[in-house]
Amino acid sequence: MDPQTSQSKFSQEIKSLLEQLAHQPLTLAHVLNETSERGFSLVIGLLVLPFLFPMPPGLTTILGSACLLLSLQMTMGRRSPWLPKRVAQFQFPSSLARQILSNLKRVTRVTERFVRPRLTHLAGSSHIWQINGACISWLTFLLMLPIPMTNPIPTIGILMIAIATLEADGLMMCLGYAATGLITGLFGIVGYGLWRSPDVFLRWFQ
Repeated sequence: MDPQTSQSKFSQEIKSLLEQLAHQPLTLAHVLNETSERGFSLVIGLLVLPFLFPMPPGLTTILGSACLLLSLQMTMGRRSPWLPKRVAQFQFPSSLARQILSNLKRVTRVTERFVRPRLTHLAGSSHIWQINGACISWLTFLLMLPIPMTNPIPTIGILMIAIATLEADGLMMCLGYAATGLITGLFGIVGYGLWRSPDVFLRWFQ
């Protein structure tokens, strides 16, 4: 089998985007214009991938806000992504793109092996598109909560749903919904623990 055909759309297209970003900092508006409707899944993936790795300070808010805006548009049924001018002009740092690119194979190994078009009648439903947007919005909200060392957890759920949307994999979407429920439960337990022991929360931020 040709190695190119064995790669998922997400693997190919996110690598292409990251290679462009690594050589010249492009704005989110430029990336959205290039990717059209696929921009929802691709740009959401691009925005949350950095949360799997240590990030320079100050990027969490802008990346999380852009992801939240895009996913809310999915929830409302929009198929053409839009961002406010101030967010759209954000330039994805070349150094961050190179860092993600160097670790991309580890991230996409699962997608190349297990993600493929399945249950396409489910994956292609407009209602499922909106449900996917709602799940990503909720997980992005959890991602942006100021709870140390939890960023990769909702990030994995977001990537599962975003990749499943791009690949038209209805089975992976269902697994993403299950992951959303588990992640919500985990954050509920953490939140309850912090509520019962606020001194622990305060120590984290001292």
